Amino acid sequence: MSGRMRLRQCPPVKWVGKSEKATHSRATTPNTEKDDDMKHGFDRYMYTSEDLHSSYIPKTNSKVHFLRMELWWKTHIRVHVFRTVSTLLLVALLSSERVESRKAKVVTTSLEYNAINCRAQSVSLTDFGGVGDGKTSNTKAFQSAISHLSQYASEGGSQLYVPAGKWLTGSVSLISHFTLYLDKDAVLLASQDITEWPVLEPLPSYGRGRDAPAGRFTSLIFGTNLTDVIVTGENGTIDGQGEFWWQQFHRKKLKYTRPYLIELMFSDNIQISNLTLLNSPSWNVHPVYSSNIIVQGVTIFAPVTSPNTDGINPDSCTNVRIEDCYIVSGDDCVAVKSGWDQYGIKFGWPTKQLVIRRLTCISPYSATIALGSEMSGGIQDVRAEDITAIQTESGVRIKTAVGRGGFVRDIYVKRMTLHTMKWAFKMTGDYNSHADSHYDPNALPEIKNINYRDVVADNVTIAARFQGISNDPFTGICIANVTLGMAAKAKKQPWTCTDIEGITSGVSPPPCGLLADQGPEKITACDFPAESLPIDMLELKKCTTSMTYVVM
Repeated sequence: MSGRMRLRQCPPVKWVGKSEKATHSRATTPNTEKDDDMKHGFDRYMYTSEDLHSSYIPKTNSKVHFLRMELWWKTHIRVHVFRTVSTLLLVALLSSERVESRKAKVVTTSLEYNAINCRAQSVSLTDFGGVGDGKTSNTKAFQSAISHLSQYASEGGSQLYVPAGKWLTGSVSLISHFTLYLDKDAVLLASQDITEWPVLEPLPSYGRGRDAPAGRFTSLIFGTNLTDVIVTGENGTIDGQGEFWWQQFHRKKLKYTRPYLIELMFSDNIQISNLTLLNSPSWNVHPVYSSNIIVQGVTIFAPVTSPNTDGINPDSCTNVRIEDCYIVSGDDCVAVKSGWDQYGIKFGWPTKQLVIRRLTCISPYSATIALGSEMSGGIQDVRAEDITAIQTESGVRIKTAVGRGGFVRDIYVKRMTLHTMKWAFKMTGDYNSHADSHYDPNALPEIKNINYRDVVADNVTIAARFQGISNDPFTGICIANVTLGMAAKAKKQPWTCTDIEGITSGVSPPPCGLLADQGPEKITACDFPAESLPIDMLELKKCTTSMTYVVM
């Protein structure tokens, strides 16, 4: 119903001759007849004493006159009742329409955004009963909308628009050739009704849940075995309302692992962009066993003391691009993973061909970029550039342990700016968190060809901690053109190095002896690949959509 109110007109009562019979007809006659209808219609309801002497009641003997008077009086009563009821109905109708006109509003909006693919069909969540009051569950509305849109997968794909409002929902499962678009004033609120979170089996490369041995709650935005999936918006918000889950975690009351905000698994061609993510129960963005992924323009906020609220965690993924993201979290801003101990070794699905650029991170107790600790499937060819970290524990950190197996190799980092850090660099082989007691103690990780160049830092407490594994040294470390401004209360020994091999050039303060200084002529020694990754070849399309929907 439009916002403009249209009053309905009751049809006039048309009197026929002198038989005192009336019929209803729509006002389709010329104006003269319409005026006449009004004169002998509604005006006729208002009887006066003159009607007693009108020609409608001819004079006759008293008995006949009495009978006719009685007939006239009954007719008068019926007409009067009809008039009263009609008036009340009209008032009720007009009142109802006025209420509806205040509640319902027709909105036309135009969307313009960049995406891997545009869509042929678009609907609003309100078309399927969505209520954005922050209290009503919209889980079924999302399910109904997505089920309806699945028919368009082979006909140009579909888009679900979430308008301004607060939309409470449990877990939502996406489909292929689909875009979920959030208005700038839309907020998805994660339900705290645990029945709206189905439980999944543990990930095969992990063997168990991260919080508990059993399964895991389905993520808020979830999908599996999909292709061509986009979650984007006009910087709309997804709020995980994580406090409920953090308390359960701290009290050790969780039977299953906490849900993530966004998880897509076994999927291809994924875009997650232009969103604000708040208060995730655990990890924020988790693409896993997937390929050809863009995460762009995402802002993430979680309290810096919140447990395991990693920002973006590509896990056993290939060809990934993370760029222009701003992250404040209680754990690593970006954590690159590929499975845990014997489960990850068996699954054998590495993360490779990953580029991270223009990332800003604040995480006082964790890393800007972490590789591991779950890296048993392998991590290879990671490129990070134009990275800024503020009040963060470490710049780039490699985490592994005996029993992990796997590898971390061909890592390239350049143009990092670090402010107020505990460590600029950290690389250790003693991260002894295991899935269970059945890991293989002979499964040693390979850490090789790690390159850092063009790094500037200030207020650093410790320059680096490089601690390899006995009889399994970390090799091929290269650090060049690095200036670390040490804090007033910095450690007297800025570098700690054991079981490593590598070279440096143009590094201040001077590094440890295991990282031999090659002199200024080798300042460009730490290579950064010149060729682009396949994901950088992907160009986004400009998509425009105009749609009309009703909001209450």
